[in-house]
Amino acid sequence: MMSRMFRFTNKYKRPLHLPRPVLSLISCKMDRWVGKVAIVTGASSGIGAATVQALARVGMTVVGLARRAERVEELKKSLPPDVGSRIHAFRCDVTSEESIVNAFGAVERQLGGVDVLINNAGVSKQSCTLLTPGNSDDLRTVLDTNVMGLVLCTREAFQSMKRRQSAGHIVNINSILGHKYVPFPNLNLYMASKYAVTAITETLRNDLRNEGTKVKVTSISPGIVRTEMIPEGNQFADTPMLDAEDIVGAILYALGTPAHVQVHEVIIKPVGEMA
Repeated sequence: MMSRMFRFTNKYKRPLHLPRPVLSLISCKMDRWVGKVAIVTGASSGIGAATVQALARVGMTVVGLARRAERVEELKKSLPPDVGSRIHAFRCDVTSEESIVNAFGAVERQLGGVDVLINNAGVSKQSCTLLTPGNSDDLRTVLDTNVMGLVLCTREAFQSMKRRQSAGHIVNINSILGHKYVPFPNLNLYMASKYAVTAITETLRNDLRNEGTKVKVTSISPGIVRTEMIPEGNQFADTPMLDAEDIVGAILYALGTPAHVQVHEVIIKPVGEMA
């Protein structure tokens, strides 16, 4: 059975897979992206790593941006040569504007520019509340990663698309928490940062229209996803969760729509989730 599946792997050593008929349908719809360049932020694990694999498998040249770029290199080596050869690992810290500008500049020089941006990098600092003394560094990290990092990566990607008149696509990995308040403990600025992503996505849509481009922007808002962001222990032992490939499927769906169709928002929740 598994030999007939489209496989990914994740940190849990479980295969992430899509049935072959689904892969064939996706590949057909993704034809216009074959040979084009995608950048995925936060590419070293979870949704980012699964997205890097999926886009490379459908024929895109994929740049995985991560602070832990060596993990993207390890991922590349674990894949069939024809897939791995399409993956490029670039070290990038999205909390640093200099690091972002340098990474996108390197992509421009080496690969010619970017056509698809997956803004996946995100962080939650669950060690403090908004009232915890000395919490400034943690709070700034959340905002710099989840908000400013996304905005600056989008700015650099759009300039590349505009210069080359590419009808590109920007996908923001948001959260269900960007649409409703849920009283989880110690989320401090995480929910506020995701509400910001919701507003930023709509602001970008207006900016892109005013620029007269055909660049699309999509927000994908999952419920709880089984990734490294989930704390260890029994806190979420009985909580329904999504897997990374569930989010990858939504990304591929949005990218595979016809040029005149723009998916504004996709909300994905596991069956049984209470939030």
